[in-house]
Amino acid sequence: MKRTPQRGGQRSRAFPEVGHDHGDCVSGAMAMAERVCAARDARLTKLRRRVFELVWSSHTPIGAYELLRLLARERDGAAPPTVYRALDFLREHGLIHRIESLNAFVGCCTPGQAHAGQFLICSACGTAAEIDDPRVNAAIERRADEMGFTVRRKTIEVEGLCPPCRNHAGAPDHAR
Repeated sequence: MKRTPQRGGQRSRAFPEVGHDHGDCVSGAMAMAERVCAARDARLTKLRRRVFELVWSSHTPIGAYELLRLLARERDGAAPPTVYRALDFLREHGLIHRIESLNAFVGCCTPGQAHAGQFLICSACGTAAEIDDPRVNAAIERRADEMGFTVRRKTIEVEGLCPPCRNHAGAPDHAR
């Protein structure tokens, strides 16, 4: 199941269901990243590609030092500047987002499209789902404009429980 945001009040399938084929998420994201980079004549190097794959390796945001630890297992000479340069490239091209509160990164569901980061983050399992509601963006822009404030970047992070964790939390003790 791919992380695809739903709009208009539809129930989102952005949180993975138990047992979903995560390989589809990674391969679909990689195909989109290749298209975005090709359209922008941006070079998706072997290292950038690998960092991108690692960011997409789960639905849980991942920190730079965890990425470094994983890369160090695979290649000699993996150093923090290497990882940060790859992350900067991926962010610059809209392929990943930074979850500010976690100081971690997550793959972008709609690369190549201008949008602000809006995230639902599960406090139990750490899964993050990207949403993009233009009404939220418009409300922020309108209120900022009314206050004479110029918005440079918007990231909205909402903490709560994803459907599987919410369902598990509500289950009787004997069913857990």
